[in-house]
Amino acid sequence: MPSIRSHLLKMLLKREIRKTSHRPFSQCRTLMDRQVRLFKNASGVSQSSESVGGRDAQWLIPERAALDAAVLYLHGGAYVSGSISSHRALASHIAKASQVRVLLLDYRLAPEHPFPAALDDAVTAFEWMQSELGLQPNRIVIAGDSAGGGLSLATALRIRNSGRPLPRALVALCPWTDLTCGGESYQTLRHRDPFFPTADRLQQAALEYADQTPLNHPQVSPRFADLRWLPEIYIQVGSDEVLLSDSVDLANQATKAGVKVRIEEWQGMWHVWQAFCDWMPESREAISRIGNFIKDALTRDAESR
Repeated sequence: MPSIRSHLLKMLLKREIRKTSHRPFSQCRTLMDRQVRLFKNASGVSQSSESVGGRDAQWLIPERAALDAAVLYLHGGAYVSGSISSHRALASHIAKASQVRVLLLDYRLAPEHPFPAALDDAVTAFEWMQSELGLQPNRIVIAGDSAGGGLSLATALRIRNSGRPLPRALVALCPWTDLTCGGESYQTLRHRDPFFPTADRLQQAALEYADQTPLNHPQVSPRFADLRWLPEIYIQVGSDEVLLSDSVDLANQATKAGVKVRIEEWQGMWHVWQAFCDWMPESREAISRIGNFIKDALTRDAESR
């Protein structure tokens, strides 16, 4: 049963998002970065700036972090917003929960840099972690929320198609995997979703990102991809978000393709509730489970070597 605090937060979100839903994406970027003041970084996690393939990045490093493993984190923001600033707190809590250092990447955004710019940056970062840090691919987990969750899957697809070794696992938090916005939940849950009461903003962002590429291109919308041979996938999604179908359909498709997938549908939760780490128990529990999944995946890999 959702907590009282989550109910109050959902009501607040509905009210605040109505005020900004008409603003251009360029203004939304600034607003998202300002909202970082609401979230605290995890204690005991240090920060270190990095440059990866010409893009800014930041390390979130927990105490006693393992040096032979890392998480590549791809932030959300519908491919048109989001940054290191907006997602530093969330990434730091994942780093602390997993006891694994996290590299938070500032990939290029649309409309200035449409597909495949973000995907190119993510693949470059994965390769950089191997060439510059000496990490084996199976000691890297790729994770992300919303658009970053979809981008995590697209990154794995690009790597698989190239014939190169894949990451150990993927973590997709409320992933945006269908940029056609054609899933059933886009209609059935729009009255319950505090972030997306209509799909208009998502559809606009999808067109900005895809540009001349079809929206159902498998590396734009992994929902339409052949998922065979991908690494195991862990998905968290809220029961009250219009992107629910993106996760459920992807999980079903992955199962049919023989990919190990674990999906959790959190009752009463909304889009990327995990970010409210200091605000409500559901967020803390979600982060704990993410950390345990990452630790377990990397431990199983170490034991198999």
